[in-house]
Amino acid sequence: MMAAGCHSLYPMERLSVAGLSEVVTRLPEILSIRRQLIKRFRDDPPDAFIGIDAPDFNISLERKLRQSGIPAVHYVSPTVWAWRGYRVKKISRSVDLMLTIFPFEAEIYTRRQVAAQFVGHPLADAIPGKRDKGQARRELGLPATGEIVALLPGSRLNEVQAMAPPLLQTARWLTERRPGLEFVVPLVNTITRNHFEQVREQEGKGVAITVVDNRSRAAMAAADAVAVAAGTATMEALLLQRPSLVVLRVSKLTYHLGKRMASVDSVGMPNLLAGRRLMPEFVQDNLTAEKLGPAILEILENPQAWTATQAEFEKIGTTLRKGADESAAAATLEFLGVKSRSD
Repeated sequence: MMAAGCHSLYPMERLSVAGLSEVVTRLPEILSIRRQLIKRFRDDPPDAFIGIDAPDFNISLERKLRQSGIPAVHYVSPTVWAWRGYRVKKISRSVDLMLTIFPFEAEIYTRRQVAAQFVGHPLADAIPGKRDKGQARRELGLPATGEIVALLPGSRLNEVQAMAPPLLQTARWLTERRPGLEFVVPLVNTITRNHFEQVREQEGKGVAITVVDNRSRAAMAAADAVAVAAGTATMEALLLQRPSLVVLRVSKLTYHLGKRMASVDSVGMPNLLAGRRLMPEFVQDNLTAEKLGPAILEILENPQAWTATQAEFEKIGTTLRKGADESAAAATLEFLGVKSRSD
């Protein structure tokens, strides 16, 4: 958005915190930012406020602004179908229009008399299908031949802190059993990269690892197998049609609270969309080298077993590919009673 000319009032990383207990230490700052935004937009009202994802922050902000007469649109539904379903009642008081990226979500809101429209998934438009592995390797300066495993420990610092150790331990476990195996690790910024490199000094000795800045899609496309942190990146792996495993480790408090409130038994969105485990999941205490390592080894030794799964990945991608950016903009303009340029 900044590249497109938008002005950022606060650094995005100040709000980028995953987990329940992890938010507590940052809560005063987050609440202060929200109060300042409410005052700013009440003093100088926009024609509409569009909250993009970040529901725990945006929904409450949208409710306050809507009470002041500012129309509120929310893009990307919270996972009310997975946990904390009671949020739909709060959303109905906060949002004039919900734009969803999965088709079943719009149906949930419509049944509850909340205006909603499925616009497609923006990632599905950005990733038209399986990328050429050789080209991706050339882009990243990786070997053209040989086996490569992509490790994605997450985009937030607390995710990298939790998942870098077991992923690096897994890489060492695999290297001991499959000499010549190489790994690629994409990291989003200097902060996460510096932490990863510190852990690497302890857990990654003797392992061939290439760390790249951002470039997560190229890293996954270049790989023969992918271990990816639960979150948006699992959808990227699906759309790239890469053999993948989902990993997740959070604080014990976050895990137990989340488990009690969850209404689904998977943490990977591809698995929820398919209704079955397309991507094996390694969560919390199950995220160990002794458990994840053999699963990755099975992919490397038996790649043809993933043929049917990749076909299902492609089918899901086709369903989600609807020109989300244009559809979301058109739906917002229609809601505001403004004719779009295409009209």
